[in-house]
Amino acid sequence: MIDEFLGELENCKLCEWKCEVNRLEGEVGVCMLERPKVASTTLHPAPPQSYTIFMAGCNLRCLNCQNWEIAHFPEQRTGLRGYLKPKKLAEEAVSRINSKRGKMIGADRIFFSGGSPTPSLPYVERVVKEAKRLDPKIKINYDTNGFMTSDSLKRVIEISDSITFDIKAFQDDVHRGLTGAPVEPVLRNAKKLAKEAKDKLWEFRYLLIPGINDRDVESLAQFLSQINEDLPLNFLAFRPNFVMENYQGAKKEDMNEAVKKAKRAGLENVSWSGRTGLRGKIDLNNKKGAETAEEIAEQTGCITRPRDCGSCVKVFSCPIKNYRAGRKT
Repeated sequence: MIDEFLGELENCKLCEWKCEVNRLEGEVGVCMLERPKVASTTLHPAPPQSYTIFMAGCNLRCLNCQNWEIAHFPEQRTGLRGYLKPKKLAEEAVSRINSKRGKMIGADRIFFSGGSPTPSLPYVERVVKEAKRLDPKIKINYDTNGFMTSDSLKRVIEISDSITFDIKAFQDDVHRGLTGAPVEPVLRNAKKLAKEAKDKLWEFRYLLIPGINDRDVESLAQFLSQINEDLPLNFLAFRPNFVMENYQGAKKEDMNEAVKKAKRAGLENVSWSGRTGLRGKIDLNNKKGAETAEEIAEQTGCITRPRDCGSCVKVFSCPIKNYRAGRKT
């Protein structure tokens, strides 16, 4: 029996691919997800402290994915928790947040992440509704890659108390090379969020990959500072993962330089986090952004250049989604 609130999955247009497939009848789009599935859940001490719910599946196909076993379901992960009734998951989340351990770490919200929670948005909304019935003071954080429709963003803003927003690259060719998707919807949504719901923005996050998207730093910072100089931007240090498991991790000096560039471009609230200096067999510093990303994708078997997962004839047998990484950092 299909839960009624999942009805819009009969003609899915939740993200910018707007695949219009009937996921309730087994059809799949770029995300390859039929019914929403919970990958894992855990109390998480990193800010914002939360009970984090990782949803399986993703509408992007990033070369450097940290959670590739979750994001590239069903090709990768087998040990999922699966489909849980929203009421049951809400009860679990509220209970864990209010537990001794939850209070010890300062957890005060449910954090939806993935993969990407956007292909599961109707399910997320219902879990939030059930959680608010149990505890009206419970907070909600939504973690997004920004690749959603304007309507979906509006819905995310409505249910969220805080939003963590990942921007993979600023230039379209670099973003396509890394993710397989155009950047315009992401920047449109970032601008809308910053202008209309800045109070709900926890931070913009930018995974800094030396030699690929580090040249975008000043352009991104200028874009954000023209909206509001006080917008929070956190650079995350690239760690070798997934298809890019053999590439050199970001160095401490790379991260410090990115913060300096962003501040010179006009942003005031800039920081960086993550583990630096992880070794790889290949150093990206002498490569060229989009071209490097495209070459990495091609070496893995990607056939579109520039990458465009929405029009690729191999979208349902993607060599990137089927890549088996031997290393996870």
